Amino acid sequence: MSGPGTARDWDAATYERVSTPQVEWARAVLDRLPLEGDETVLDAGCGTGRVTRMLLERLPRGRVIAVDSAPSMVEAARAALGDRATVIEADLAALELEEPVDAAFSNAVFHWIPDHDRLFAALHGAMKPGAPLIAQCGGEGNVARFHAIAREVASEAPFAEHLAGWTGPWNFAAADETAARLQRAGFDEIEAWLEPWPVTPDEPRAFIRTVCLGCHIYLLPEDLRDPFTDEVAERMEPELDYVRLNIKARRA
Repeated sequence: MSGPGTARDWDAATYERVSTPQVEWARAVLDRLPLEGDETVLDAGCGTGRVTRMLLERLPRGRVIAVDSAPSMVEAARAALGDRATVIEADLAALELEEPVDAAFSNAVFHWIPDHDRLFAALHGAMKPGAPLIAQCGGEGNVARFHAIAREVASEAPFAEHLAGWTGPWNFAAADETAARLQRAGFDEIEAWLEPWPVTPDEPRAFIRTVCLGCHIYLLPEDLRDPFTDEVAERMEPELDYVRLNIKARRA
């Protein structure tokens, strides 16, 4: 990934601790992935490997190729997964694999990638004919209420000098445009739909700093990072208005 606010690394240790909502999303997504147990599956955006371990449980005779663009996430995933998965640091939109995979899975990742046409083309190229793609990410309207509060705080002193007018790197796509992009990339049997999924984090401040405000924090000087997080945390509602974009398709 590239561009303002997207090249930053992640706090992998905190993400591992607070990512229970992402794990719950993944459980539902994995239930839609048809597996016999001996496939090679791409985990497109593996994070710390917490969800990859769940995928490996469904592949007793198979293997996982786990990909993430954040160095700290890749390091954490390699430590967590050992030789149970091949972990690669790479941009998903430019992904090239030595051998195509039998299936592709992704959870809470695609909304970090600006160009979904390029992403779906890369995934298509990494998959065998007939391979399923099952994914979920932030969709149209995702955390809109929360982002409105973050923009409000960002427009005020002393944060405005660094954040005013910045709209962020997120790509919260609509279902119909996603289906059209998948078709253009060469997928068929396409289903795409939005699903509201409100989340109340167990550790609100740690969660929003790591997951929701990471790009904001990246653009702020060190002495403003905690004050910005505190101000947003003070104004936010306990429940975050997440909306998930579900994707189900097959490489034609």
